[in-house]
Amino acid sequence: MTSDETLPVDDLNEQMRFRRQKRESLLHSGVEPYPVKPARTHSLAQVREQFAPLEPGESSGQQAAVVGRVVFIRNSGKLCFATLQEGDGTRLQVMLSLAEIGTDSLADWKSLVDLGDHVSVHGEVISSRRGELSVMAHTWAMASKALRPLPTLHAGVNEETRVRQRYVDLMVREEARQMVRTRAAITRTLRETLHQRDYIEVETPVLQLVHGGATARPFETHLNAFDQKMTLRIALELYLKRAVVGGIDRVYEIGRIFRNEGVDSTHSPEFTMLESYEAYADQFVMAERMQEMILACADLLGSRTLETAQGTIELDGEWAWLGVYPGLSAVVDLQVTPETDAEELRPIAERHGVALDPSWDAAKIVLELFSELVEPTLIQPTFVYDYPPSAQPLARPHRDDPRLIEAWDLIIGGMERGTAFSELIDPVIQRERLTLQSRRSAAGDDEAMQLDEDFLRALEYGAPPMGGIGLGIDRLVMLFTDVGIRESILFPILRPEAGQ
Repeated sequence: MTSDETLPVDDLNEQMRFRRQKRESLLHSGVEPYPVKPARTHSLAQVREQFAPLEPGESSGQQAAVVGRVVFIRNSGKLCFATLQEGDGTRLQVMLSLAEIGTDSLADWKSLVDLGDHVSVHGEVISSRRGELSVMAHTWAMASKALRPLPTLHAGVNEETRVRQRYVDLMVREEARQMVRTRAAITRTLRETLHQRDYIEVETPVLQLVHGGATARPFETHLNAFDQKMTLRIALELYLKRAVVGGIDRVYEIGRIFRNEGVDSTHSPEFTMLESYEAYADQFVMAERMQEMILACADLLGSRTLETAQGTIELDGEWAWLGVYPGLSAVVDLQVTPETDAEELRPIAERHGVALDPSWDAAKIVLELFSELVEPTLIQPTFVYDYPPSAQPLARPHRDDPRLIEAWDLIIGGMERGTAFSELIDPVIQRERLTLQSRRSAAGDDEAMQLDEDFLRALEYGAPPMGGIGLGIDRLVMLFTDVGIRESILFPILRPEAGQ
């Protein structure tokens, strides 16, 4: 695709000047370049479906009025050809002949219509001598005059241009339109799977007084009506748990999350999460729920075998479970346990080229080493579990080993796709953990959680034992389409263009 921004400025300005002149010409002759409702009796897809049986050179004897964007045009003598395209990518040929539409109308077509314009064409549905299904125009009208030249397809598409001008990408690239459809299908399937399990979808606040539910730096804003500092949510968790306390035993939300952090091929400051919570469930029940949702998406898209840049991924069969400490021990060839101290771990990190912050304790170092050395090697679906408590302040203590918590991360293709806990419901322990987090926040840790008194009050009313899931929609789309996060999001956040 060649964006108009890549054209020499003089050429672009000249083309736009000509197109504006054509717009003015339409207005001067009393023709609206942007009519409210152009004539349309059939979509292009409907014409293709209804009249597919026509033989070459055959006429249907039936009329149709179609509308689409002009993506190809050939004006020659007394017979002109154009290809129209509509939103789903369907294309249809239209033909305009001097005998059918007259001298003036054909001259207007040649002088006023450009690639990229939307036009309405009314005429008889025929099959051309070459067997191309077409509408032979009796009349035509402008539906929307394009003032910028339409990009063209070619090899070596610039990703930056595609994601920055997604509207143009959608016009000219079927893969971009398919990405939108795939993402919508995945989201719909997730909803349907949860609904079959009697989950209720709710909506929770985006603007919050206290940020929590994850360790991340929030975006801050100000509510003028209350003269109150607010943050955009960094997770859905705490309000959904309030709903479970109130008696909504199976609840979920799919919503936008905002974290003021780095931007790379797997992270975006604005992304979409699914979080679900189920009373009387634990991390193992939630693993079944996660697997069920992902397999439902795979079945919808047609295969449980995925070909990715990381290798072939098989979603069928049993998914592996790997403990954090055993998994790390196997890679560094040293027995690492919750008792291993930071000074024993730092030489390991140095040998493997993993950079550490001098302030990190042993648990944080273990998590960093696992993330750098083990996680990228986990291509097949793997539940990584038995984390140290500091990894997830909202997960409950392990039922068998007090040194650990009941939480897992699902790694597929070397990347975290989702997480789940047996949720912490003891308000005393939860207060202790959030108090520790708030102290870190006060000491300058921008990613630490804050003390949420209302959430603690909800737990004090008695929360049922529950399990919870967090699933990144963008990363799930990335898994099934093998693209980066910017491609998976329709309109991703980008660095401003020069001069903006």
